[in-house]
Amino acid sequence: MIRTKKGKALALGCMLALSGLYSCKEDFLDVDPQGEPKAENFFVTPEHAVQSVNAIYGNLREWKVAAFANLAMTNIASDNADKGSDPGDATFMNDFDNFTFTSTQFILADYWAGQYQGINLTNQALSNIPKIEMDQNLQNRLLAEAKFVRAYHYFNLVRAYGDVPLLLNPPTTGEELNPVRAPKEEVYQQIIKDLTEASQVLPASYDAMNIGRATKGAALTLLAKVQLYQKNWTEVMNLTGQVMSLGYGLTPKYNDIFRISGENNMESIFEVQALTVPGNCGASNLQWSEVQGVRGQFGWGFAVPSEDLVNAYEPGDERLDATILFRGETTPEGDKINENAPNPRYNQKAYVPSFVSRDCGYGKDQNMRILRYAEVLLMRAEAANELNQNAEALKNLNLVRVRAGLGPIESATQQALREIIWHERRVELALEGDRFYDLVRQGRAAEVLKAAGKQFTAGKNELYAIPQTQIDLSGGRLTQNPGY
Repeated sequence: MIRTKKGKALALGCMLALSGLYSCKEDFLDVDPQGEPKAENFFVTPEHAVQSVNAIYGNLREWKVAAFANLAMTNIASDNADKGSDPGDATFMNDFDNFTFTSTQFILADYWAGQYQGINLTNQALSNIPKIEMDQNLQNRLLAEAKFVRAYHYFNLVRAYGDVPLLLNPPTTGEELNPVRAPKEEVYQQIIKDLTEASQVLPASYDAMNIGRATKGAALTLLAKVQLYQKNWTEVMNLTGQVMSLGYGLTPKYNDIFRISGENNMESIFEVQALTVPGNCGASNLQWSEVQGVRGQFGWGFAVPSEDLVNAYEPGDERLDATILFRGETTPEGDKINENAPNPRYNQKAYVPSFVSRDCGYGKDQNMRILRYAEVLLMRAEAANELNQNAEALKNLNLVRVRAGLGPIESATQQALREIIWHERRVELALEGDRFYDLVRQGRAAEVLKAAGKQFTAGKNELYAIPQTQIDLSGGRLTQNPGY
């Protein structure tokens, strides 16, 4: 069951400002806020249309979308990260480190709810914006933005749970409030449809007032990634080629990608925007960095890099120091990491230097990177290799390797190159949320995760359990995944 209170779905009162998108208040509109329209009078003006789409972006920063649930089910479940923090803090996160979770684990329900909350917001916009008399070009663009974000949420859901309810309109009847699971193939078809339509409308770039909105490049890149997971190699080649024609490039220094000064740069394709508002800390609620910051110094210290990840880097790979903060080291920005920190390593991609204002807490100004150009090159390399285009595969792979300070791969058989590309995805995109799902799609999850000491069960843990709370609320209309 995917219910949301009437006001929450509308999420009125969002703001758009220079340098990024502010989120909406979390309060349900159970009472009429002074100075704001009643819910039944919303979706009337062009401003309402813009506000509704801003709310969609704001939801990407919500706790259930960006924080514990996201980190547990992507990074901690993989061989790239361990639970971290103090042993006694949030011990439930160990369930994802060890694959001991059951369908009653609330993190599974949080992730489900966060994604469907976003889908509810997109469906509200897609259903109501066409009824508003407004500039046609702006209307079409806002609808395309909503389709992009809806596809993003469904991609997260289908990778995590497999078959999931496919809602394309705001629910109005009891049956729509308690939908059955749609086959994953149908979900993927809708994702592809949304992204294809969005890519045909979205602009290649925006002015400064609208940085952070979904672009044509974002839609094409996410579509390429979806096709990658479907092993549609020719489509991946076609889509990555289109993205490569849009003017993106690799940031010369890998470390610069993840600093605040590097946000929305030439390599960035889509980021969740974060910006604190002095005197209104509730307007910025992205806790992605805070959850992972050095325990006792910057943040809470969860989802720490594993020793296995450290050992995965080749000698001379500049990405090691840019990805992992070691206890006792001094960062390029001048911060000395506590020598007595509880864990030996932390995620440097989530690190925010101490000179950045903390008026609203640690790391609230740090964007969360979702799509970047290096992944486009690696997707193209993988697809080219599967299509026996060896030279094209090597060319794109080596662009990423050389940026990292490594020598190019001169030649390799198809199987050897496949494994090299998979390894390159691991170290290039480490701690960015794809490793677990990569292992599943590659058919290596059981082998790799068991070798890393995880209690992974083949035939079961490739998918997460459907939250038992959702099954109960649906009256049994939702069914469970095998093994749970």
